[in-house]
Amino acid sequence: QVQLVESGGGLVQLGGSLRLSCVVSGSIFSINRMPWYRHAPGKEREMVANIISGRTTNYADSVKGRFTISTPDAKNTVYLQMNSLKPEDTAVYYCNAYVFSTTLNGMDYWGKGTLVTVSS
Repeated sequence: QVQLVESGGGLVQLGGSLRLSCVVSGSIFSINRMPWYRHAPGKEREMVANIISGRTTNYADSVKGRFTISTPDAKNTVYLQMNSLKPEDTAVYYCNAYVFSTTLNGMDYWGKGTLVTVSS
């Protein structure tokens, strides 16, 4: 089985920063992509940032220049550095990963989410 565990959410003031972490564990052969999504009340879930094969990154327009996704050291850990936070960034942030298991079956896995609240 594969598990994703997020951490790093919390309450921060306008303009502040947070770093979210997601650790992927279990029967992993490789991870293709590790995006972060967020879901705010009354809005649809949106992909915030994505990293593919540990190198290629892309971002939602709303966070470009403020958020950075990375997997700097541990291949099975992804970080989302969030700077210049705004109240509209308030949401539950979910880690997602497309994982190839040791049997080479690929599947999407999700974490349980971590709440980010930005006060004005």
